[in-house]
Amino acid sequence: MKLTEFISKELNGWKNFEIVILLIAFSLISINAFVLDDNIIAIISALCGILYTVIAGKGKISCYLFGLCGSGCYAYLALSNALFGNLILYLCYYIPAQIIGFFSWKKNLRKQDLVIIKTKLTNKQKISLILISVPGLITTYFALKYFNDTSPTLDSITTFFSVIGMYLTVKRCIEQWLVWLVVNSLSFIMWLNLVIHGQRAYSTLVMWGIYVLLALYFYREWQKDLRRIID
Repeated sequence: MKLTEFISKELNGWKNFEIVILLIAFSLISINAFVLDDNIIAIISALCGILYTVIAGKGKISCYLFGLCGSGCYAYLALSNALFGNLILYLCYYIPAQIIGFFSWKKNLRKQDLVIIKTKLTNKQKISLILISVPGLITTYFALKYFNDTSPTLDSITTFFSVIGMYLTVKRCIEQWLVWLVVNSLSFIMWLNLVIHGQRAYSTLVMWGIYVLLALYFYREWQKDLRRIID
């Protein structure tokens, strides 16, 4: 396939809400950048992160290009703010998982529009994830507390569930959006606390707020797509 054809299909099918949310997000981040003198790494991370989420929600493989860039920037921010759970998550799992996700999605694209074929978990798989989550959360919490993480409770929850969320993203499961809703909401609270205590990471805070809205929106959109497949 020619590059121009690939780009054309990636840009096709955008809805008004998706365009509006991007414009609002970019406007808020721009205001932070010029008025509030925000951290440049936080700005790049926020821009790439929001683009990744929207494009992933649309089921288009180009999301991983922005995801890798945003993940690298976010890892730097996590290191700077002693959020070691997030740092380890991004460097050791999230970035490699996105590379794996790229090739996994490439094998499961509809030829007519290059959008992924969406899936959902079976009841057995849901129960397995719940059973794994309890010991996983406890282990993550005590590990982060041992390394003097600044927010071990929230960071352990966001770290562990991000692992689950990324796994579900690679597997193209709709349940990922429910997991991301939990992660995004708690991450917003965590970064709000850092901003209140003087950290210049306003764009990161905006980014997590937008993520909460996008998780709700794309869960609904994926539900519609899966219903059409069943019908």
